Amino acid sequence: MFYEIELNQPFLLDKPHDHCGIFGIFRHPKASHMTYYGLHALQHRGQEGSGIVTSEFDSEAKKYRFHFHKDFGLVNDVFRDDKLFADVLKGESAIGHNRYSTTGASDSKVNVQPITVNYRGGNVGIAHNGNLTNFHSLRKRLQDEGTIFQTTSDTEIILHLIAKSKEQDQIKQIVDALNQVEGAFSLVILTDDKLIAARDPYGWRPLAVGKLDGAFVVASETCAFDIIDAEYVGDVQPGEVLVFDEEVLRTGQPKSYRLNTTVAQPHHCIFEYIYFSRPDSKIFGESVNRVRRRLGKALAQEHPVQPKETEKVIVINVPDSSNTATLGFASENEKNGLKTKYEIGLIRSHYVGRTFIQPEQEVRDIKVKMKFNTVKGVLKDKEVVIVDDSIVRGTTSKQLVELIREAGAKAIHFRISSPPIHYPCFYGMDFPSSEELIANVFQGNVEAIGKYLGVDSLGYLSLEKLLETVPHENGETYCTACFSGKYPTNVQTHSKTEHEC
Repeated sequence: MFYEIELNQPFLLDKPHDHCGIFGIFRHPKASHMTYYGLHALQHRGQEGSGIVTSEFDSEAKKYRFHFHKDFGLVNDVFRDDKLFADVLKGESAIGHNRYSTTGASDSKVNVQPITVNYRGGNVGIAHNGNLTNFHSLRKRLQDEGTIFQTTSDTEIILHLIAKSKEQDQIKQIVDALNQVEGAFSLVILTDDKLIAARDPYGWRPLAVGKLDGAFVVASETCAFDIIDAEYVGDVQPGEVLVFDEEVLRTGQPKSYRLNTTVAQPHHCIFEYIYFSRPDSKIFGESVNRVRRRLGKALAQEHPVQPKETEKVIVINVPDSSNTATLGFASENEKNGLKTKYEIGLIRSHYVGRTFIQPEQEVRDIKVKMKFNTVKGVLKDKEVVIVDDSIVRGTTSKQLVELIREAGAKAIHFRISSPPIHYPCFYGMDFPSSEELIANVFQGNVEAIGKYLGVDSLGYLSLEKLLETVPHENGETYCTACFSGKYPTNVQTHSKTEHEC
């Protein structure tokens, strides 16, 4: 069965991947340092590559120069040499990017962002979180017009559209380009003397604005502000283009432009609350920690667990993304009169990278054991509830259940704080094909999925309860296409497997 993890394959947790984290800063004396720290805080959003571009005014030549450094790897690895910040990444404005990619695009360094060009309007650099759904038609049109592409990234499309715009003003060129693209994009764009932040009309991906010592900062999540002690001041609104320039430093107010749109309501990606964002961030104007606790409580309301053979059920999380939902589940289960105790039953190693020397032992679950270890004293002779945020293929979940069985658990109940995933995402999440999703393999039969995983019971949060639980105070609406198959836009389905971010 294709669910068996072969030992010669790179180790990946069975989770969806979000495509990228972005950061920008305008007019700070240590712009590259602040960008480095911001990217470090956003490491969870992309782990394949990282890059920083800075803009410096050369007083002798009386012109602006762009400086950049980018490479494969984690932020700490890419920027290991401290001399980069003093000798290379000079300037008071910068943008940065952490990247995930899809198969076929991850082996080329030119795809690592930010991507830069020099055109008639000067230097332009761009960092993108999301996925353009009309990528192929735009690329074909531009190629037919003679455009030469240097990357396989959909992000490069935007740069070419800016360069080819008939508008004379640079900001109007950028707005003109963004009016031609469709799909999900949260962007930071660096020009010689400006920082631009933009968000698609549906508002799929978060994009926050902050201030630091008079400078303006922009980031995918507010946790990037916390590390540099920046003040969160608000979000880039769906369909908004914000411009930070010298005038903004005097007025304190960025210039705002609106994209042409017929979108009636935004559709925030609901997976940002479920899994992607850090719990200490505020996204879409709400605390992620607060929302995840509510999801855990809602899960306990729909799928409570009553101890049968032991005095209490032991509730454990799959670290780290389900930590907060697990606390919510345990407290609500206890509140409902069911004897419950929250425990730490799984320990995660944070020192295992995406690839490593392959083990020689023919042990089927060796890779999961390198990532997780059980606390046997917590699990032995107990009825255990495992809370996780999602199941994609089910490979890791199945092996975690086996580890907990080996630790001596009497019974295992699996609870998932999201609905079954049935459909691929075209807006910036890297789900596998529909045929690989465990919910489709078993045709939506939850009991059969539970039997495959080897658990005594399995419960998913329903879509109805999920939508009831997430914030709606300001009329928010959400994209749930991966659960429901209802896509807010038309999509070119062949763009799912390549050319993202």
